[in-house]
Amino acid sequence: MTALSLKNLDIFYGRTQITQAINLEIQEGESFALVGESGSGKSTVLKAIAGLAPEWTGSITAFGKPRGHGIDQNFSKTCQMVFQDPYGSLHPRKTVDAILSEPLSIHGIGNQNERVEDVLISVGLDRKFRFRFPHQLSGGQRQRVAIARALVLQPKLLLLDEPTSALDVSVQAEILNLLKRLRREQNLTFLMVTHNLPVVSFLCDRLAVMRHGRIVETADVAQLKQGALIEPYSRELIDISATHAT
Repeated sequence: MTALSLKNLDIFYGRTQITQAINLEIQEGESFALVGESGSGKSTVLKAIAGLAPEWTGSITAFGKPRGHGIDQNFSKTCQMVFQDPYGSLHPRKTVDAILSEPLSIHGIGNQNERVEDVLISVGLDRKFRFRFPHQLSGGQRQRVAIARALVLQPKLLLLDEPTSALDVSVQAEILNLLKRLRREQNLTFLMVTHNLPVVSFLCDRLAVMRHGRIVETADVAQLKQGALIEPYSRELIDISATHAT
């Protein structure tokens, strides 16, 4: 089944057009990456899907259901987003318990105590973290809480906006392994934005390369690993990634 379909998606900020004719089909259980340099429109695509960039034309469909513009509570049960910065995405004056309980309250979901404890365990956090504040957590622990918040409504689709780029290298590996396990255990579909091609190789099945608001190439990760991307810009990204790795 198609988990996410984007057709002729043009996104605008006021009069400024950010993306042009984005077309994607992502299958259920697939992990898909949008890659490209800063300003290429990758994160804007995620924001449009999440309802945070409501000015767009074209269509966005998740699991066969078209989504409207803006925030949609029903859509939120199907699709959640994990942001880049775990320091900025968590309310500093709310405990982990309050952060995780809030989405359940908004959606009128019961068994909150059990749901909060279960989701903490699923992201590798002990119950002792439940009543701590974000400033009492490490960066990796905060990102685990952010992932738990996204999962507490039991969505099928996660939007991941550079989920490890604000973390130390050693912690990045822990979060990537966590995401890989969660995807397998919960049959999640991922759409991830990143500039880090080794992360794509580790976590994803396919990728699309974006430049100046357009998709210039779509490929399997096997092609990425073999250095067999076709477009000159895609090959340039591979060369830059290899340079940074040495």
